[in-house]
Amino acid sequence: MVDCNKVGKLILALRKEKGMTQRQLAKCMNISDKTISKWERGLGCPDVSLLHELSEALNVNIEKILLGDLEPNNMDGGNMKKIKFYMCPNCGNVITATSEGEVSCCGRKLSPLVPKPMDDEHILNVEFIENDFYITFSHEMKKEHYISFVAYVTYDKVLFVKLYPEQGGEVRIPRLRAGKLYFGCSKHGLWVNKI
Repeated sequence: MVDCNKVGKLILALRKEKGMTQRQLAKCMNISDKTISKWERGLGCPDVSLLHELSEALNVNIEKILLGDLEPNNMDGGNMKKIKFYMCPNCGNVITATSEGEVSCCGRKLSPLVPKPMDDEHILNVEFIENDFYITFSHEMKKEHYISFVAYVTYDKVLFVKLYPEQGGEVRIPRLRAGKLYFGCSKHGLWVNKI
């Protein structure tokens, strides 16, 4: 059940955060400022047909509007040891975060990929050439199955290389301090190797 008081307080807070008046928000949505006032006083909730526009205007997830609450994540200082990788199964977009987050792409919520240790099919060969890691792999690189990215993660940096189908099986990344090498397979998810 939607709590119109909570929803109204959230709309009010978000509108003020954006520095908008009720009239400005109403104009963005092609509705009256009296409607915005009614929502903010908890005397009604936005109609389902208006939620997308409200979400766009306030730059907040529709689900959060309906819950009437924006719970912030716990501050972790951006700890790279907790890095998360998300990969859209529809378009292949890759997103990273340093802690928990709500990530979506192509209209779908994404869950963080769970890294698995390398196996016989998913293996990277790493050599040191000059001051770089020269990384090669024999994994197929076809549109239906390929290595989507390689990321070298240290305690304070991420070096990310996006790969594409039909691309060769080699990557060169500057060598930094000790870290982990992550790579994403378009079919089988996330793999990891300490280097």
